[in-house]
Amino acid sequence: MRRLALAASLALAACTVGPNYQRPATIVPAHYKALSGWVIAQPEAAINRGAWWSIFDDQTLDSLESQVVVSNQTIRADAAAYAQARALVDEARAGFYPTLSANAGVTRQSSGGGSVTASNGSQFSTAPLTTTDYTLEGSGAWDIDLWGSIRRQVESSVAAAQVSAADLANAELSEQAALASDYFQLRAADADEKLLRDTITAYRNTLTITENQYAAGTAARSDVLTAQVQLQNAESAAIGAEVARAEFEHAIAVLIGKPPADLTIPPGTLQADVPIVPPGLPSTLLERRPDIAAAERTMAEENALIGVQVAAFYPALDLSALFGYVGNPLGSLIRLSDRVWSLGAAATDPLFEGGARTAAVAAARAAYDESVANYRQTVLSAFQGVEDQLASLHILADQYRAQQAAVASATEAVTITLNEYEAGTVAYTSVVVAQATQLADQESLLTIQQSRLLASVSLIENLGGGWSASELPSPGSLQQSNPLLP
Repeated sequence: MRRLALAASLALAACTVGPNYQRPATIVPAHYKALSGWVIAQPEAAINRGAWWSIFDDQTLDSLESQVVVSNQTIRADAAAYAQARALVDEARAGFYPTLSANAGVTRQSSGGGSVTASNGSQFSTAPLTTTDYTLEGSGAWDIDLWGSIRRQVESSVAAAQVSAADLANAELSEQAALASDYFQLRAADADEKLLRDTITAYRNTLTITENQYAAGTAARSDVLTAQVQLQNAESAAIGAEVARAEFEHAIAVLIGKPPADLTIPPGTLQADVPIVPPGLPSTLLERRPDIAAAERTMAEENALIGVQVAAFYPALDLSALFGYVGNPLGSLIRLSDRVWSLGAAATDPLFEGGARTAAVAAARAAYDESVANYRQTVLSAFQGVEDQLASLHILADQYRAQQAAVASATEAVTITLNEYEAGTVAYTSVVVAQATQLADQESLLTIQQSRLLASVSLIENLGGGWSASELPSPGSLQQSNPLLP
């Protein structure tokens, strides 16, 4: 055992060829452009790392979100991929150890026998010679990692496992954000349906007024028909709103791993408050987004693979050994006279391979360069996502206030126009126009509020949902401890 430990120490003390990984620089802005001149009113101080959606203070949403990680099949698939990546680390680390095998066998053979002629010319028969040999052997082989090929492969596998862990975190965040978005769109459909039901009630009252005016001879039959058409259109729109709600409810069911038939969400109101999370400094975004962490770890993975290919330029050293017994009979097999053993060492280095190794190194370097470009693009896209949602929240807040004023004016216009129609000073078409304008303005207000909530969810998602790169599994946790290994 001491000799094995000494040999392992000598092997691990050998050099490790190939470049050591250093994170490449990328462009990081000093501030977010969309925040210039904007002071966020009552921002949420921090995101709950375990349940970021709790800032919306909605118990139904909390209940649904808690089921995503447990039951979502997409997340389960990513979790299985992460488990596979961890197993591949163990598989790569197995290359540090010698391969041992045992062999036991029995061989029975016969030779000779037949007719034999004596010197006097007489013939006689001889029995065949039958022997039985028993074998009990143990053998071992060890690929000495002189140039760090195995170490680089383990390094690459560890980084790949970290990529998988970041992908899992990103999948969880993506599915959680998708559920929150679907939920707020469902609530917007609830609000739209309620608005249409209230509108139907108002249109029925207007129809009664036109019918009374027609009965009194102060309105034409066309006014009654126009009022009826307007009411029927509103009723049709209210039915159509149920379709959108059903689709969002079905989408939510799938996100929490349930058949759509097994989930019913009672109607509710669209949230009025829109929480805005401060984005912090742009530099912190590099450590807050799991997709950026995955792209960064991919660079480390590809960098280590360059070392694997570079090591192929150097001679490979293999050690082999055999020890055992071969003899007969079985009962006396393990004795010194039947002992066999061998020790061997072999060094191999291809003298000509047509440039295959050079091409393999070039391919590995190109794969690394590709991962660097992908990393930098991921970072740029992340900053774009944050800027987009900050700008959306700022602009939509101003638009929401303007639309609220428009709704108030449209509502007042309907009241005045309807009174004027009853007084006989305006035509019924003025009432129709005023009511249609009011409904359009009210629906626009709902759409803006829905967009604000969706932008809030998207901002949280683009900021990483409270995740941190420190949550990635460390190289040490991905490898079992062994005194013979680094």
